[in-house]
Amino acid sequence: MSAVAERFKIRHRLPAARWPTREEAERARLFQAARIGPVVAEQRTWVPAMVPWRATDDGFVTDEVLAWYARFAEGRPGVLVVEATGIRDVASGPLLRIGDDRFVPGLRRLVETVRGGRLAEATHDATWRQAPEAAVRERLVSADRTLLEAALDDRQREALDYGYRERIWDTHLPHIRELPRVLPGLFAEAGRRAREAGFDGIELHYAHAYTMASFLSRLNTRDDGYGGPREQRVRLPLEVLGAVRARVGGDYVVGIRYLGDDVVAGGSDVEDAAWFGARFAEAGVDYLSVSKGGRFEDAKQPRVGEAVYPYTGRSGYECMPTVLSDERGPFARNVPLAARIRGAVREAGFDTPVVTSGGIGTFEQAEGILERGEADFVGAARQSLADPDWFRKIRLGHGSLVRRCEFTNYCEGLDQQHKQVTCKLWDRVEVDAPDARLARDGKRRLSAPSWTPPEGDAR
Repeated sequence: MSAVAERFKIRHRLPAARWPTREEAERARLFQAARIGPVVAEQRTWVPAMVPWRATDDGFVTDEVLAWYARFAEGRPGVLVVEATGIRDVASGPLLRIGDDRFVPGLRRLVETVRGGRLAEATHDATWRQAPEAAVRERLVSADRTLLEAALDDRQREALDYGYRERIWDTHLPHIRELPRVLPGLFAEAGRRAREAGFDGIELHYAHAYTMASFLSRLNTRDDGYGGPREQRVRLPLEVLGAVRARVGGDYVVGIRYLGDDVVAGGSDVEDAAWFGARFAEAGVDYLSVSKGGRFEDAKQPRVGEAVYPYTGRSGYECMPTVLSDERGPFARNVPLAARIRGAVREAGFDTPVVTSGGIGTFEQAEGILERGEADFVGAARQSLADPDWFRKIRLGHGSLVRRCEFTNYCEGLDQQHKQVTCKLWDRVEVDAPDARLARDGKRRLSAPSWTPPEGDAR
């Protein structure tokens, strides 16, 4: 649970749930078909991207990856979005990658499976000016905090406390300066591979702690035409979108997930996001998926030896709010962002679908969002992890059997530790079952037990 959440004093109960009959569900907006560019989704239910830590260390699809997505597919959501997938051919740990053609066969298997499932002045010692770098580093390792505060600048202290991190406005670094030249092509080729692998569409990741989100942020002070005012901050995201569209064609779904609010000092807010949304729609994006926060700028200092995690500050909490909250509570807390963006897109004359998510776990929450016109699709990551069949159960009139997410962020805690993500509601259940694949710790099952609907309710 985030440090911010720990300061909240109100523990909220899960909202009461009234589950519809099968007949009511069949008439509900949630289960009506809806168009997303060139394709039609069977229903308006959506499983957003989650990072399960199941790929190989060099980014290939594994049997565990296949099982993860196959289990969500069993619940028959309208849209299932695959995890953040690296577009550069560089090591990134056990996360999926698509930066080279060699990844395509595994990704094709995934598609097929889903379809089937920062010293001298400080020490007043001039000798340090000529000392070897290794000696300086050795001295700093044993230095007290007072010396460190005096010897290091802000960025160096940040690197010491949080780990070295480059920003997209560090244009003194050649590879950062060159991002606008390089990224459109990388994204476009990734899009080509995704289409070759058989995916129905791609989602451009412009959210959270990722590169493109930083270009959109008000914190972006680049002076090369890609930072500063909105028109320049959106320039590269639009160029990427254009390059991808040109590469994959007009008959292929291209969506964008981005932030409705950075939730960090000096960052972008919902009015920026609404303006960006209209620009993306104008440029022909097929859908907009709205998230919130999840930035590095306010992250909690990690322990020695650990990497900084961008969901430990206020922005992280707002991204994944929990039952320990403020007066507003955590449920559907981020929906107003999507509603404002959708309104701006409609005012600009576009009918681009908008997806909302964040603390949504009941039929009435989801249906109310659609009824009020706050969004066109309803996403649920944690609730879908808690019960991959929950959409299906509701649709078939078995909502009372839904395993309800408790929004404690047990799963997010595992993600923070780079452990394979599971849910506490089922990861210790039937671990001895013949078909139960266990996590690397040997104590948790990796997928929720399958659910078989009553006879005659199989669809």
